[in-house]
Amino acid sequence: MAKLFRTSSVWVVEFTYDGRPRTWYKAFPEGQDVRPKIAALLEELYGEHARLVSARPATENEDLAFIRGDVPKNQLCPTRRAPLTRPREE
Repeated sequence: MAKLFRTSSVWVVEFTYDGRPRTWYKAFPEGQDVRPKIAALLEELYGEHARLVSARPATENEDLAFIRGDVPKNQLCPTRRAPLTRPREE
């Protein structure tokens, strides 16, 4: 059996956008404190609309949920695509 080596770690990013809570699950290179990068990314994307609440490494269960695609999604989806559980109506 081949050994797989992970080169990234999953972080849970909690922030507010115009006062509404949001959560990201994002993978970043292993062994880095990504809090400054996350704060800069939020500033670049949303300006003063977003405020970083916390950024922490994911727990083992959160990490597995991220890999499986089982993490909760925010209600607003900018792509306006139908959820994967519901087929497209054409």
